[in-house]
Amino acid sequence: MEGNLRVLRAGTPAARQAVARLRERLSALEWLDNAAYRARVRKLFGAVLPPEQVVARIIAAVRARGDRALLDLARRIDGVRLTRRRLRVSDAERRTGYRRTPRELRAALEKAAERVLEHQTRLLPVDVPLRASRRGPPGVKAGLAWSPLRRVGVYVPGGTAAYPSSVLMNVIPAQVAGVREIAVATPCGRGGELSDGVLCACEILKVRELYRVGGAQAIAALAFGTESIPAVEKIVGPGNLFVMLAKRAVFGHVDVDMLAGPSEVLVLADGTARAEWIAADLLGQAEHDPLASCVLVTDSAPLARAVQRELGRQLASLPRAEIAGAALRDWGVALVTRDLEEAVALANTLAPEHLEVHARNPGRLAKELTCAGALFLGPYAVESLGDYVAGPSHTLPTGGTARAFSGVSVHTFLRRTSLLCADAAGLAALSGVTEALARAEGLEAHRRAVAFRARSYR
Repeated sequence: MEGNLRVLRAGTPAARQAVARLRERLSALEWLDNAAYRARVRKLFGAVLPPEQVVARIIAAVRARGDRALLDLARRIDGVRLTRRRLRVSDAERRTGYRRTPRELRAALEKAAERVLEHQTRLLPVDVPLRASRRGPPGVKAGLAWSPLRRVGVYVPGGTAAYPSSVLMNVIPAQVAGVREIAVATPCGRGGELSDGVLCACEILKVRELYRVGGAQAIAALAFGTESIPAVEKIVGPGNLFVMLAKRAVFGHVDVDMLAGPSEVLVLADGTARAEWIAADLLGQAEHDPLASCVLVTDSAPLARAVQRELGRQLASLPRAEIAGAALRDWGVALVTRDLEEAVALANTLAPEHLEVHARNPGRLAKELTCAGALFLGPYAVESLGDYVAGPSHTLPTGGTARAFSGVSVHTFLRRTSLLCADAAGLAALSGVTEALARAEGLEAHRRAVAFRARSYR
């Protein structure tokens, strides 16, 4: 068994097609060819709709009917029967979940929380004090002030697995930034139950606002508010395709961190790398989701074939082998390049969420790798460390959006406000330039606002 990983020579038509498909991985068109998806959507909405339209209908329902829509969608989509009172998790439930959590896991969450807190605190920016330009005049000063958002929503994914680490990675940066109100939304089980690990993480961080709601409807509730869930100013956190599309749809009504959808990893390796370790790292992403992307880019064909064989061996004993196998089959590929220069170019083209570098000199290559959510340099900087305990947040841009977006950090929850201070002499000194520019743009009121003051000074 070879773990379903295709090995392709970079630059061939098959490889170019694979790269193009990876770049359009979350295209809705492929979902319309999925029989299970078509049947489910037809049953829910009476017609076969692409994911964007499914999300649009869910958002419209929540905006129109609030809590009633949340309860109805939970029943119809997830088979969960809730009441309005149970949407919000009680303090007693959260504390009970904390007590039920095994001591080893509690200790691990507390240790991880300490490291994330320390790292995010180091990242806090400082205000730029008012200062005059070296070019003068001394009476005009500019600066910058940072201030936290007032209220944010954190989405914690659920479904096929529970992610208490996502609570830490998104809530702690917000707390360090000074956000006063943090609302966490997460899917629940059919009986309304939540993961003890998620409850424990919320208790450790003293999160008091936790809701049993998942999917696109959770994003809609956080963005627009319902009777039970006050609206937020920004939504952060990873999720599935529908969560990602919902975040994209509500952007502008609220801010969002990025488009963080199904997970992905790209391992860039030379012939010195260990196939066993690379296979384990590819499976570490594949077990998340059938849509997870797992890519090896290497200048060593023997390494690619060894990884292919090793994937089959490890997959056979993996508890989530069905999910991981589907991800490898549909979104796994090994691309063999002429040299490392071509490998770096391919990595930048794909702009992955996680980019591991298994090579002789990872630091040198890192300077050339400019498009990734996070870089993991050297074979011991395993991506799992970043997921849980290293310190930086594991909420990162996916789907190639790392070309322009960055991962969650304390900066995600801060606003920048520019500061300007001027005295009469300073305004007068710059009035000629200002009036000339206003006149050129045809904005006479702008010009007069300066002229009146300058005339008064003179």
